Amino acid sequence: MNLREIARRFAATWQTGWATHDVDLLLSLYAPGIVHRSMPFREPHQGISALRDYLTWSFSEEVVRSVEFGEPLVDGDTAAIEFRVAAEEGDLAGCVFVRFDENGLAIETRDYWHMSDNPERV
Repeated sequence: MNLREIARRFAATWQTGWATHDVDLLLSLYAPGIVHRSMPFREPHQGISALRDYLTWSFSEEVVRSVEFGEPLVDGDTAAIEFRVAAEEGDLAGCVFVRFDENGLAIETRDYWHMSDNPERV
């Protein structure tokens, strides 16, 4: 499997997993030593357990209407993927940067996103 296919699988799995809040499905994309940064100035979540805690917390009060991930841009072992989420609490648009290992698992990710409190604007 080439990196473009791996990145597309990552995006498709996130699109499904976020829409259904399926934390275990999402965690299947990550290597055990994952380092995930959810925002530029937050401390990173290190390891699967920390990522599980973060995702569980993130989804705990969210009511999703739709999730869309774009076509990944790929360079070397890294992909950038835009996403949009419509939720009752407000909509968000952002981008995830993913670095993959030789097995196609994410070893480093970082997200940049912005949330709107007006669902009609996103």
